[in-house]
Amino acid sequence: MNIPRWSIAGLALLMATWSLEAQPLHAPDTSPQPIVLTLEEAIQIALVQNRMLQRIRLDVDHARAQVREAWGQVLPQVNLSADYARNLKTPNPFAGSAAGRFFQSLGFLDWLAYNERARTDDNPDTEPISFGEFVERQQRGLQEAGIRLRVGDNPFAVDNRFTAGLTIEQTLFSKTAFAAIKGAEILKEINQRGATRQEQLLIDQVRRAFYGALLAQEQARVMAQSVERTRETWQETIRRVAQGVAPKFQRLSVEVELANLESQLIQAQNQAAQTLDQLKLLLGIPIEQPLQLRGALAVTDPGRYQQISLDEAVSLALERRPDLEQLRLQVRLREIDRELASAARYPRLSAFASFSYIGNVPDYRTIVLSDPNDPFKFSQRTNGFFSRDYWNPSVNIGVRLTWTLFSGFQTSARVQQRQIAVKQAELQYLQQLEQVRLEVLQALRDLEAARKRLISQERNVERAELNYEHARIRLREGVASPLEEREASQQLDQSRLNYLQAVYDYLTAQSAFETAVGLIAPPGEEDRLILTLHNKIR
Repeated sequence: MNIPRWSIAGLALLMATWSLEAQPLHAPDTSPQPIVLTLEEAIQIALVQNRMLQRIRLDVDHARAQVREAWGQVLPQVNLSADYARNLKTPNPFAGSAAGRFFQSLGFLDWLAYNERARTDDNPDTEPISFGEFVERQQRGLQEAGIRLRVGDNPFAVDNRFTAGLTIEQTLFSKTAFAAIKGAEILKEINQRGATRQEQLLIDQVRRAFYGALLAQEQARVMAQSVERTRETWQETIRRVAQGVAPKFQRLSVEVELANLESQLIQAQNQAAQTLDQLKLLLGIPIEQPLQLRGALAVTDPGRYQQISLDEAVSLALERRPDLEQLRLQVRLREIDRELASAARYPRLSAFASFSYIGNVPDYRTIVLSDPNDPFKFSQRTNGFFSRDYWNPSVNIGVRLTWTLFSGFQTSARVQQRQIAVKQAELQYLQQLEQVRLEVLQALRDLEAARKRLISQERNVERAELNYEHARIRLREGVASPLEEREASQQLDQSRLNYLQAVYDYLTAQSAFETAVGLIAPPGEEDRLILTLHNKIR
């Protein structure tokens, strides 16, 4: 539900007032000043501050995040990996095989190649030499070039190994992913409907609490008026006893009655304070914050819903109740869950591309180079860390198909379980339909009964007030006793209390009816909904 701007501004002003009150000023009285709330302001504060509603709205945010997560299954998946390994000891891959002797004979190949060139060369100064001389001349050439060969026990060992890879995978077909997306969308709608229904229930709770606090205050006010009238009767009785026209027991009787009424007044005032505390708790207002209510416990239009029939009210409830739509969506969610279980029978097809870079970098990166024209002349070169001799890229693309052909009948069992869940959700929806019809019927009956009691008690208060005035006049004229005047006063008090209770019952019954048919709304929207209802009735 959208909260009007004026209510947000009022709530901000209210919060600012609390924060200012929390800071001690230089004034001697540091107690917080009371804040005054109307029913509309209380509802707006509850829609923002109520803890339970805040938790339910977090469920909506959680569902939105689940939707984004579900969509992530069909979006490209990009993975980057990198690792480094320091080879402290590397095994010789050719140890114990004939390949080792092959690599040892490579020196003989160089000697044979030299002698072959010497025999076929036209230069008379070059002649074939022995293998020992060939090796000796190579050693002298290395010494003259200032080169010392690094000899290790494993010529294939590399000190450092670096690996970095980037993989991109795009789902081309996955019935499971598509079903998960639909399910997440439905779940988001379910949580939104639940939040809307909770807002309606919260508004009804705030109304009841606000009306209850007003009723308790009015009851305390009526009791205070009763105490005041009884105190006047007590003073009049004292005067009559002093004049000798009334016995003393009448004075004692009035004193006992006055003490009882004062005790009832204390209880009524305590009850009024407790109802205010309950309202603060519902609104999220600190309990120690003084609170005053602005508004009267009165009914402005008791015949507002008198012309609506049961069928019309039920039809409106089926159209506007968010919890019914929530259950309809629950059935759809169970069907999607069944589709999700059945989707395990289908293959998953995806395309992928990967790029990797592998580096085998030794600590000693000096290379010995021989002259191609003179095998006994050497030079050396030191490679950089990122030399191409050590780093090698790799790129590959392809498609991947995964298909579970047999899962031990697990998929069919899951589908059967989901089908049962669909049936359960449908039965729950049908049961809720009957429950809503019963709620609307009871709410309509309670509203009509409360309206009739309200009219009856309103007339009864008029009669009780007239009876009390007659009793007071008769008492002043000396033709009635104080007992008769007190009885008339008690009847008036009871009539006023009954009328206040009837007003409260009607207001709460009206709120319950609006909640039952889904007409309840934040301040500023009730008139529009009521106009819609009247248009439907016509």
